[in-house]
Amino acid sequence: MTSQQAPSHGPKGKRAVWPVPLLTLSLAAAGLGGTYTSHAAVVPEAPASATRSTTATCVDKVFAGMTGPQRVGQLFMGGISASNPDQKRIQVLRQYHVGSVFLAGRSTSGTKATRSLADSLQAKADTVSGHRVGLLVSTDQEGGQVQVLSGPGFSTIPSGLVQGSWSTSKLRSEAAVWAKQLKSAGVNLNLAPVADVVPASLGRNNGPIGRYDREFGHTAAIVTSHSNAFAAGFAQSNVLATLKHFPGLGYVRGNTDTTANVVDSVTTSTSASITPFRSGIKAGAPFVMISLATYSKIDAKHQAVFSSTVIQGLLRKTLGFKGVVISDDLGKAVAVKSVPVADRALNFLSAGGDLVLTVEPNLVPAMTKAVQTRMAQNAAFRTQVDQSVHRVLAAKQQAGLLSCG
Repeated sequence: MTSQQAPSHGPKGKRAVWPVPLLTLSLAAAGLGGTYTSHAAVVPEAPASATRSTTATCVDKVFAGMTGPQRVGQLFMGGISASNPDQKRIQVLRQYHVGSVFLAGRSTSGTKATRSLADSLQAKADTVSGHRVGLLVSTDQEGGQVQVLSGPGFSTIPSGLVQGSWSTSKLRSEAAVWAKQLKSAGVNLNLAPVADVVPASLGRNNGPIGRYDREFGHTAAIVTSHSNAFAAGFAQSNVLATLKHFPGLGYVRGNTDTTANVVDSVTTSTSASITPFRSGIKAGAPFVMISLATYSKIDAKHQAVFSSTVIQGLLRKTLGFKGVVISDDLGKAVAVKSVPVADRALNFLSAGGDLVLTVEPNLVPAMTKAVQTRMAQNAAFRTQVDQSVHRVLAAKQQAGLLSCG
């Protein structure tokens, strides 16, 4: 998400390559791009025929064993309060086989209490062919005014602007510590780092990012080096990171969480502000979050989150991203309020997205039913959805949430 008003949301120096076990594939070799390597095995986004790895076979095996509703559930991430989880909302996620959760709001209860919550959610995860398919448990742990989890065991993380003033080696080292804290709390995916470039001329007049000092700096060079360092630290501690908010929220004024019709009339497909995303993708970023703004010089007719030009064209084809494409919040954000609930999911997935984020789980039933209906009617959509499920399962394999051993 961008900031949830009192922001709760919303991803270089030398590129780091981390040592991995013999059985681990690099992200590039596994079809997830790049050279941050992970400590967990990675699988291709879609099954290869002749040279399948054992991990690819595992993803295929789990996919084959899933029911239709279980597959569709892997395409959704539902919000749960980190401090006061609502059992009715948790039950909705379980009923619809939702495969990922977002810890939202603010919690000061520390790592142990957060781990207890995460473990209780994991205990409800689906089992397929005798193997539990673990949940992606995510949060917004950027720093400054956007740090969902705090209290005993969690560092107080400074703002993006402060992090951007550090050396990349210091940031990478600190980020590895923050990621290790999340890991100990049962969180395996961070919806960070912020890769948005806010020009100095706009500064705090930029509603979603600059207002809260969420940016690493005001130039593409600083944001690129530091978003990469942040992501590399997370890769070191084996927590998945997310570059956001593609193709950048640095040149807008309105905050898409609280404002309709936010338009970027500056950014093009070759703008320097795209550089942090391009570099992060080359370095192996496993997730990219798509913005809810409209980019008039890229696709004036669609919000980025609903634009195949942005997702399939610019992100997938031009930048070569093969990982998981996650939406910004399609639940409560004012930017999508005029779009019917079911269409938010359908339009994002049709545009090439993989994982629908809604901070309001009560919207999941309408969304999943619409997806199932469309799959039954449209073979091309069904194929696209199957590829998205494979990407999500591949990310789970990478996070150690999927095992066929």
